[in-house]
Amino acid sequence: MYLSKEEKTYFNSCVAELLRSEQVRRMDSFPQHADVTCLNHCLFVAYTSFWLSKRLGLSFDRRSLIRGAVLHDFFLYDWHEKSGRKGLHGFTHPRTALENAQEQFQLNKREKDIILRHMWPLTPIPPKYRESYLVSFADKLCSVLETLQLCRPAWKSQATTKGVP
Repeated sequence: MYLSKEEKTYFNSCVAELLRSEQVRRMDSFPQHADVTCLNHCLFVAYTSFWLSKRLGLSFDRRSLIRGAVLHDFFLYDWHEKSGRKGLHGFTHPRTALENAQEQFQLNKREKDIILRHMWPLTPIPPKYRESYLVSFADKLCSVLETLQLCRPAWKSQATTKGVP
């Protein structure tokens, strides 16, 4: 699953503003699945979503797809620890991620929908946009690959400074 040089350049230009944020970089300090951090998981989901969008032959708002995917788990806590949170993480973290993202960035309607609806069908309201469905699918695929340690993001140690190689 490789991007062309032009695709990598486009991908990195879409994530650059997000990776300059200290709050986004904080995601690198929280574990997500196995030994993959939350930030690396989100970049893996964004990369996979973008790769799939280029190969499906359908029209996508790719900038929104990438940005929404990078921010889909922008909840800024270790979900493995209960520590006073109300509700189950799987049901509540999309709203927390959206609230955090809206405090830091201007988001369009697709980016908001991607973040809020990425846990569908666990959460009851389905996505409105094809970008949201694609990120939801990529999130589940990447989560399984990470949990079973079948695939590691290539940029694991470089994510906070360089984007994807």
